[in-house]
Amino acid sequence: MLTTIGFDADDTLWHNESFFRLTQDRFTALMADHCPPEHLHERLLEAERRNLGAYGFGVKGFTLSMIETAIEVSGGRVPASVIGEILASGREMLEHPVHLLPHARATVTALAADYRVVLITKGDLLDQERKLAQSGLGDLFDGVEIVSDKTPEIYRAAFARHGTGADQGLMVGNSLKSDVLPMLTAGGWGVHVPHGLTWALEQADPPTGHRRFHEMADLSGLPDLVCHLAQGHKT
Repeated sequence: MLTTIGFDADDTLWHNESFFRLTQDRFTALMADHCPPEHLHERLLEAERRNLGAYGFGVKGFTLSMIETAIEVSGGRVPASVIGEILASGREMLEHPVHLLPHARATVTALAADYRVVLITKGDLLDQERKLAQSGLGDLFDGVEIVSDKTPEIYRAAFARHGTGADQGLMVGNSLKSDVLPMLTAGGWGVHVPHGLTWALEQADPPTGHRRFHEMADLSGLPDLVCHLAQGHKT
């Protein structure tokens, strides 16, 4: 049986990574006098990886990592005006309008008519709540989970609360590492919908050959896939 459909949010239902890339480009320009772009990007990624345990995922952690990187690569000589620009960039990201990806509304609406649909996203609580409210999709979901990370245990708990268990659930998202692989480990289906931009820390190899793994170019084909799986043609 397939009873519950889980959706990732960022870069699955609405644009997200593109705003991070634009802000990183702005950060690179601000730090041009202190560090070459390639080295700066490496140091920023190191800071982000190091800080995930303390700051979590999202804009606030990214902003703090940029500030930390600016201080490190400049030997503590980065001007206060540059720190101010970095903070302003982070604030702009938190205020940026939500732009839905193609087929997002139609797909969630179609599946909500016959299945329990759940939003499972990680990141900053206030920012994710803001984006969900602005998206206009909030009323379509039977449940919303904003989590600090995505693990098999998180998926088992979420699909038990909002559905009939992970083994009767499907998770769709743009990240193999967060949306697909842990859901497969939890016993459910995982559907990968690649996005043109993927954060380096979210990259992973596809589980080619796994009987519950599927990949599609966009969300438009998801209702047909769910119907196919629900009818028992492939388990």
